[in-house]
Amino acid sequence: MKKLLRDLSYLSELRDRQAMDFALVKLIGQSDLWCLSAVRLLRAVGPESDQHWVTLGELDRQHSAPQRDQFWFDVSTLPRLSDFAQREAVIVTESVVRSGHGPFTTIFPIDTQASVCSLLEVESDERVSVDTEALIDSVLHLYENLQGLLDYGERDPLTELLNRKTFDGAFLRAAQTQDAAATLGHPDRRNALTAASYWLAVIDIDHFKHVNDNFGHLIGDEVLLLLARQMRNNFRFHDQLYRFGGEEFVVLMRCTDHQDALAALERFRCQIAQHAFPQVGHITISIGVAPLRDNDTPSGAFDRADKAVYYANSHGRNQTCSFTLLVEAGELAETSDGAQEVDFF
Repeated sequence: MKKLLRDLSYLSELRDRQAMDFALVKLIGQSDLWCLSAVRLLRAVGPESDQHWVTLGELDRQHSAPQRDQFWFDVSTLPRLSDFAQREAVIVTESVVRSGHGPFTTIFPIDTQASVCSLLEVESDERVSVDTEALIDSVLHLYENLQGLLDYGERDPLTELLNRKTFDGAFLRAAQTQDAAATLGHPDRRNALTAASYWLAVIDIDHFKHVNDNFGHLIGDEVLLLLARQMRNNFRFHDQLYRFGGEEFVVLMRCTDHQDALAALERFRCQIAQHAFPQVGHITISIGVAPLRDNDTPSGAFDRADKAVYYANSHGRNQTCSFTLLVEAGELAETSDGAQEVDFF
């Protein structure tokens, strides 16, 4: 019990989601209060009509440290939700599901962001006792609460997108991943890094001041809220979506190449142009995008994308502009990274 309390104390100190996921899996998988052969922390991702399981952390007898799926793989390559009836039942019933006759499987729902989107699945040679289930359930409640606290500190209260103060850390992790990917192969979806690279996009709502002036700030806030919802529906689950304030949004995305990034952003721009917002009607957005570079900085990448969106705003709006292509065309001048400081706090 002392080890469990010590592990819970360590879990509560963490502020990084991946570290917290791994700590939870290790805490439950290596506890001396029960004996488990495997522990998996899973999340259902993708559109409701075609959801798949991504593994946030897995620990079994063959590994001394948790493993996980890398988030930038195509969702369609992950196991389908509908192929696992017991897991699907947990989502529907929001209650523990037990199966097997030795080995045994016990699946716990995890309630985060007001809906069951994650599960803890444990395998054991013996049936998990009622007391053990209660202890594991208590640990999961603590994990849920900690996730909620992270959301409170990291998310914009209006749109529930990530806020700007979380951007630097995510950017630096992305830059490190990209640097490592340049020298590693990618034989499978779990342990390796793909050859894809990261891109930073800045999104501005065109003439948003007119929305506030003509319809009021409450309607303006509704437009921001609905735009954020469209972002979540249109970008992939591993793309990181931010509201930087006002009508300015940022996407940190991993794409196979320049054309892939531009195509994803153009699809979103067209989707917004076609969407009818209540009372306001149709609005448009301008987008600027730039790739992350070797030894890049948050301010350097943001400055390049911001220059591209400024160009879009001053040349007709309602378009997606690439900093790279604008430099090649002689429309923008190349600048050294970090030439302009951007205050993210």
